[in-house]
Amino acid sequence: MSRNGAVGGAVTWDGAVNAWHVGGEVYRMGRREWLTETGWRQAYDAGIRTVIDLRNPEEIRRRETDPRVPEAALAPFDVVHAPTEDPANEEFRALCVPYLNDPASYPDNVRLFPDRMARVFRAIAAAPAGVVLHCSAGRDRSGMIAAMLQDLAGAGEDAIALAYERAMRGINEHHRVSPVKHPHERYLTEAELGPLLATRQASLLGFLRNLRTSTFLGHNGVTEGELAAIRAKLGR
Repeated sequence: MSRNGAVGGAVTWDGAVNAWHVGGEVYRMGRREWLTETGWRQAYDAGIRTVIDLRNPEEIRRRETDPRVPEAALAPFDVVHAPTEDPANEEFRALCVPYLNDPASYPDNVRLFPDRMARVFRAIAAAPAGVVLHCSAGRDRSGMIAAMLQDLAGAGEDAIALAYERAMRGINEHHRVSPVKHPHERYLTEAELGPLLATRQASLLGFLRNLRTSTFLGHNGVTEGELAAIRAKLGR
């Protein structure tokens, strides 16, 4: 295993669910409460100092099945809360029911909440060292940001589509083994997952082609210096 804990893109910090290396010093994963104390030490050893939480405030809570982690293990990390959406927005609620779970809805997310999206990228630019961003499942909110980051870094469409596939398969596998059943999702067989994945990958790539990430961010207050800092953090 390399120092950053990545094996073919997968991140093996103890307890982490659906965790992946995006590029350079940037990682993504599902909810941070899944990490154990050992997992947090491994994240620290990988250079992580900033955790960007994309969830809404009402989602942030510990579950009985989550490991207990001493405050001292969490102290080295700066947690930045930067939700990508406002769930109280009526148009968003009508378009994304029961929540953002499909790249077909990403264009609406960035249209409705450009300032929130820009804030995430400014937080990445400002981070003094490694960054891990997360939502709940590690698939769509983090997937939307990760795809935009890959676009900024000049990754090709095949790499971007593969990253989404890994995240979609990762959380699907978690649904298979998790002791906590999801209220809206379940484990999908390959016969179910394959066609859905192909449709969502096509939507994701269409979103990026139309968005032009650097232009979008520039129009919404992310400076050239911040874009340069983000690319440097991605190893570009």
